[in-house]
Amino acid sequence: MSEKKLPHKLALPALPGPGLKKEGIVVLQILFIAFFTLAEMFIRGGAGVLSGLVLIVVTYGGVAYGRTGTRYVTAVTPPLAYAATALFYTIMTDGLRISRVGVDFMASLASVAPFLLIAAAYGWYQFLNEKAKNRPSKRKVAAA
Repeated sequence: MSEKKLPHKLALPALPGPGLKKEGIVVLQILFIAFFTLAEMFIRGGAGVLSGLVLIVVTYGGVAYGRTGTRYVTAVTPPLAYAATALFYTIMTDGLRISRVGVDFMASLASVAPFLLIAAAYGWYQFLNEKAKNRPSKRKVAAA
C-alpha cells in the first residue's frame, strides 16, 4: 500500500524582514486614506462609512505590519491624513469661501468621528502598551 502525500495547508506568505519602517507606514496610510476618502467624497458627495472603515483598517495594518517602535506613527498619521484629505477636497469644491469651507470641513470630520475615535483609541493603546512593555520593571531596577 503506497501512501499518498496530502497537500499541505496553504500558509500565509511570510514577510521578509522585521516589517514596515515608519516611512512605509506613513506612505501607505496616506495613500489608502486619500484614495478611498476622495473616491467616496466624489461619488457620494461626502464622507461616510467607507472612509471610516479605511481609517480603522490602516490603523490595524500599521500595528500588525510595522516594526517595533512604529506605533506612534501608526496612531498619529490616520487622523492627520484624513483631515488633510477632507480639507483639500472641501477647498477644491467650495473654493476659498471661508465660512462654507469651515462648515463642510467640520461636517466631514463629524461624519467619521466614531471611526476616528475607535482608530485613535486602538492606535494609542498599542503605542502605550508597547512603551510600557519596553520599560524595565521596578523590581529589576530595585534589585540592581
